[in-house]
Amino acid sequence: MGIYEELVERGLLAQVTDENEIREMVNAGKATFYIGFDPTADSLHVGHFMALCLMKRLQMAGNKPVALVGGGTGMIGDPSGRSDLRKMLTVETIQHNCDCFRKQMERFIHFGDGKDDAIMVNNADWLLNLNYIEFLRDIGVHFSVNKMLAARCYENRMEQGLTFLEFNYMLMQAYDFYRLYQDYGCNMQFGGDDQWSNMLAGTELIRKKLGKDAHAMTITLLLNSEGKKMGKTASGAVWLDPEKTSPYDFYQYWRNVDDADVIKCLKMLTFLPLEEIRAMESWQGAELNRAKEILAYQLTELVHGKEEADKADAAAKAVFSGAASADMPTFTVTAADMTDGKIDLLSILTGSKLCSSRGDARRNVEQGGVTVADAKVTDSKAAYSASEIGDGMIVKRGKKNFVRVVMG
Repeated sequence: MGIYEELVERGLLAQVTDENEIREMVNAGKATFYIGFDPTADSLHVGHFMALCLMKRLQMAGNKPVALVGGGTGMIGDPSGRSDLRKMLTVETIQHNCDCFRKQMERFIHFGDGKDDAIMVNNADWLLNLNYIEFLRDIGVHFSVNKMLAARCYENRMEQGLTFLEFNYMLMQAYDFYRLYQDYGCNMQFGGDDQWSNMLAGTELIRKKLGKDAHAMTITLLLNSEGKKMGKTASGAVWLDPEKTSPYDFYQYWRNVDDADVIKCLKMLTFLPLEEIRAMESWQGAELNRAKEILAYQLTELVHGKEEADKADAAAKAVFSGAASADMPTFTVTAADMTDGKIDLLSILTGSKLCSSRGDARRNVEQGGVTVADAKVTDSKAAYSASEIGDGMIVKRGKKNFVRVVMG
């Protein structure tokens, strides 16, 4: 089985411009492909996870990845799938975010000077110094406004009011592909399925300007069984940065996926052999829970390394058995956090991020969703002293979210 056939069987591919050409290129290791990452935050998140895994798979098959960070397009903001205008970022913030991205990407792909080694390119290098009139005459002349207005990437913003700033995004992304084709021999673009219109614009620009064929292939969006994007929790995105989402919380996110999504996630995101995953398709009950543990461990190891994956796995098993563990997520209380020698339960729940706000914490407590040291607490005014916290007090919200409270 070639890499293309494996991507198809894993359910990763959505749309392609020319299946026969693309299959031949990637199976022979002849693709120089790029995926774009707009630096809207200082960490990548689960939404980028599948793209990173795809880059890794294709590089392992001998293809060359180009990680394009959007130092230029980030000044505008991608309108795809959005109903609101993105926050405008400063040049300094964008550069900082780009630097953070590379460190996280290095866990997935190998950068270097070799034939198949990945390179990182910043589109600020050519976008920030464009001459507007020259760009309109040279590039803008090849775009039909009627066709652009019908593009899926503008769909949601058209309802709220698409700004001219955002309308330019398609031209910027198409120009990126054109420059990467000329400067680096990049003959293929990959991206999320919501990027299809932008990607086609790039292939058409290359054809019109250079008379050459370039290709595009979209990745299936990571949706749960209800059709909603995965990678979101009640407290926000699931980040790859351990300071934003701890390795334990990352592990727990995948350990708690719906039964209907386990096999799909194993196929799309892990590097386990397909034969091994197929054997799990008939698993039920306790075996299915074991499949979730395998999923959580594999992905945590990929993002955070074996040591952190082992710790997260041990902590999860300790909570399930009711035992305390040094590997549990910890919330440290200091004397400064206390009033009259005690810290209230709502402060523990919000400070440890078990709950998103004091209102959320109060509702969970009053509805019987919080336990402290294995005892259900329904008094939202409950508070605890240093002696009650002792060597470690386990606080749980629901059955699967917990923290070990310690004195610092």
